[in-house]
Amino acid sequence: MSGSTMTAIKHALQRDIFTPNDERLLGIVNVCKAGKKKKNCFLCATVTTERPVQVKVVKVKKSDKGDFYKRQQTWELRDLTVVDAKDASKENPEFDLHFEKVYKWLASSTAEKNSFISCIWKLNQRYLRKKLEFVNVSSQLLEESVPSGESQSVAGGDEDALEEYQELSAREEQDIEGMMEMCEYAVSNAEAFAEKLFKELQVLDGANIQSIMASEKQVNILMKLLDDALAEVDTIEGKLSSYEEMLQSVKDQMDQISQSNRLIQISSTNNGKLLDEIQFLVNYMDLSKGHIRALQEGDLTSPRGIEACISASEALLQCMNVALRPGHDQLAAVTQQQKLFSELRDTFARRLTNHLNNVFVHQFNHFSYFKMAIPQYYRSSCLSLPGHDQSSTLSQNSAELTLPKHSPLHRDLLRYAKLMEWLKNTQREKYEGLSRTYVDYMNRLYEREIKDFFEVAKIKMAGTSKEAKGKFGLHGSSGKLTGSTSSLNKLTVQGSNSRRSQSSSLLDMGNMSASDLDVADRTKFDKIFEQVLSELEPLCLAEQDFISKFFKLQQHQTVLPPLAQPETEETDGSIPSRMPPQADHRHSLSSEKDMVRLMMNKIFQSIEPELNSLIALGDKIDSFHSLYMLVKMSHHVWTAENVDPASFLSTTLGNVLVTVKRNFDKCISGQIKQMEEVKISKKSKVGILPFVTRFEEFPELAETIFRNAERRGDLDKAYVKLIRAVFMNVEKVANESQKTPRDVVMMENFHHIFSTLSRLKISCLDTERREAKHKYTDHLQSYVINSLGQPLEKLNHFFEGVESRVALGVREEEVSYHLAFNKQELRKVIKEYPGKEVKKGLDNLYKKVDKHLCEEESLLQVVWHSMQDEFIRQYKHFEGLIGRCYPGSGITMEFTIQDILEYFSSIAQSH
Repeated sequence: MSGSTMTAIKHALQRDIFTPNDERLLGIVNVCKAGKKKKNCFLCATVTTERPVQVKVVKVKKSDKGDFYKRQQTWELRDLTVVDAKDASKENPEFDLHFEKVYKWLASSTAEKNSFISCIWKLNQRYLRKKLEFVNVSSQLLEESVPSGESQSVAGGDEDALEEYQELSAREEQDIEGMMEMCEYAVSNAEAFAEKLFKELQVLDGANIQSIMASEKQVNILMKLLDDALAEVDTIEGKLSSYEEMLQSVKDQMDQISQSNRLIQISSTNNGKLLDEIQFLVNYMDLSKGHIRALQEGDLTSPRGIEACISASEALLQCMNVALRPGHDQLAAVTQQQKLFSELRDTFARRLTNHLNNVFVHQFNHFSYFKMAIPQYYRSSCLSLPGHDQSSTLSQNSAELTLPKHSPLHRDLLRYAKLMEWLKNTQREKYEGLSRTYVDYMNRLYEREIKDFFEVAKIKMAGTSKEAKGKFGLHGSSGKLTGSTSSLNKLTVQGSNSRRSQSSSLLDMGNMSASDLDVADRTKFDKIFEQVLSELEPLCLAEQDFISKFFKLQQHQTVLPPLAQPETEETDGSIPSRMPPQADHRHSLSSEKDMVRLMMNKIFQSIEPELNSLIALGDKIDSFHSLYMLVKMSHHVWTAENVDPASFLSTTLGNVLVTVKRNFDKCISGQIKQMEEVKISKKSKVGILPFVTRFEEFPELAETIFRNAERRGDLDKAYVKLIRAVFMNVEKVANESQKTPRDVVMMENFHHIFSTLSRLKISCLDTERREAKHKYTDHLQSYVINSLGQPLEKLNHFFEGVESRVALGVREEEVSYHLAFNKQELRKVIKEYPGKEVKKGLDNLYKKVDKHLCEEESLLQVVWHSMQDEFIRQYKHFEGLIGRCYPGSGITMEFTIQDILEYFSSIAQSH
């Protein structure tokens, strides 16, 4: 197929098929399927005009009518994997395209095939750049297809044609159609039409050349004008060059001025910074002459001198703690000032330490002389009188039971509190040395005062007992009270029936004779013990408050000042380490609280032993004192813990409270032991046991002592222990009793216990109160039944036999037919119990019961009334059996219920 024909076909396909679909036709080849009947069609390579560009291979076939072309099949170029040209060295129009399957084609000519394959290669390189395999295609063909700038047709594979192809406009299409209409064979003979157009183009080219040659004059004029314009441009360029040289000179001068200004500005900035540094050093590292004079020779005795020293020390500390900027420490003036500050600090610290040491010694000597002279005089006067009552002597001659107040000493020393804080922040060693000195002096002072105080307290306490006055004496200056251990620990058990004797045994608690110990003595002891605690508590609190203020030791959570960043030292002596701010503050607070507690422990190290000694004395005098001490000590511990749970006072009183609680438990155990050791007489009736009576009086006194007390739980536990021991030992005595029946011992004592618990209304013993009532009721009933079995013994045996026959299945009305239980036997048994005999038996029973029961409990009438009720119950039971087993016999008892009531009443009245 000729080139002009292919061009016409290409134009027709572009217009009819691809333009409506916004596509451009770039390559075409006339093919038919290989190996089949030749049906010509066209393979077209197209691209879309819209982006993104899509490259397609379209199969176009002419319609059967032959009037137009139609699209038959389309493949995407990206789906093409292999192009096989069959033979690269020989001309062969066959080629294969591998899409989803292999399509074999036969081109109309080898040139068209090569042109189409080249177009496919270019499109792939320009738009897809995918790995497309070209088989049996000469490399020369692909190399020639690389764009070289030469104009080739799209069919020939030129890339410029791909880029420069433009679609005909509507005006151009109209002109072409007009030309084709003017030529009749434009369509039928395209070659002749193209030849005609070529000839006309040559004619037009010749006319154009002639027209250009005719306009040579105008060209010459234009060239002259261009030459003149170039000359004018050269002139203007010369002037611009001169102007540029002038401006360059001005620019150099301006650069020099700018550089000078910049240097001036830098110099001014440096001078300002230097001035700031000098002002900083002058403001923060300069100490006035007045402050220096105060630090070197200021008066530390007058208030005005102390204030001047405080101001000077604070100014010195502020100067020493200034945060220097980088490089300041290398300045000679700064080094000189720092050296001056260190010398002033050491000088003033030494002066302050010596002065405060002198103050401590002076105050200690002053207080020691005035506070110890009078007690020493009284102690010597008491010991110089042989046989004289020491307790009465001290109570008459000595002052009240009070401890000296140290508020004047504290007030004088607190003037130096701020100086102590300065010393703590600057000279830690001297600060700690002063702390040790103060603790040492105050320890000796307080030790003397506290020993004298407890000495008077012990003598007053011993004076509450007449027996103690004869058994306890004061020996030496230590103030310890000693006595006979055997006399203090002697156990006395009162076994008589006297209520006064039993009460004395209770109050004695097994240690001393209670005849000399009454409620007034215990109340006096309670007041003495309360006075001791009331004197110690403000003394310790005042001293602890003074220590925290004077030595600046924090007891509560506060915010540390910015400069207060102490270093912590490891306990093993390693290098000090800086802690984080929060952990450092917590450690400092804890350490300072420990230091306060340590100082208090050293100053008042004699308080706890003296308190324990006083408690031991009180417990020996009367173990009942442990109740008073437990209540008082618990209250003071509770009060101290509310103020500061970790304070020295709270800790010390808590330790002593443990001892008091131990003594209280020992007191309860002693009572229980006394119960277990009680022995009863085999020849006399038991009655109310002594420990039952003692238990009755114990709660009465304990409730008075523990009213509104914080340790109520301890008393409730003691109640339970005691009542359980009482129950157990009552049963033990009842089982061992030979003279008195077991039921009587149980009945009387549990009735007494029930009455006591009902009267006292102790809530924690409600269960035991109900149990006591139950035991009393059970044993009363048991005693009544066992006692009543004797007066009508034969009658009881007879009716027990009747009931046994009925239980074996004999009908009640048939019992009378048995020989042993007929009517004659019944009448014989009844005749043995006439009214006179019954009354006589009851009278004997009353006498026997009267012998069994004690007078204190007054249960005789209660028991007698219960026996009357039980006797009537048995009488009614016998009458019922006679009525059911012996109906119509007319047999009755020889006495009536009215007779029974009269018997019981007359017997009770006669006695």
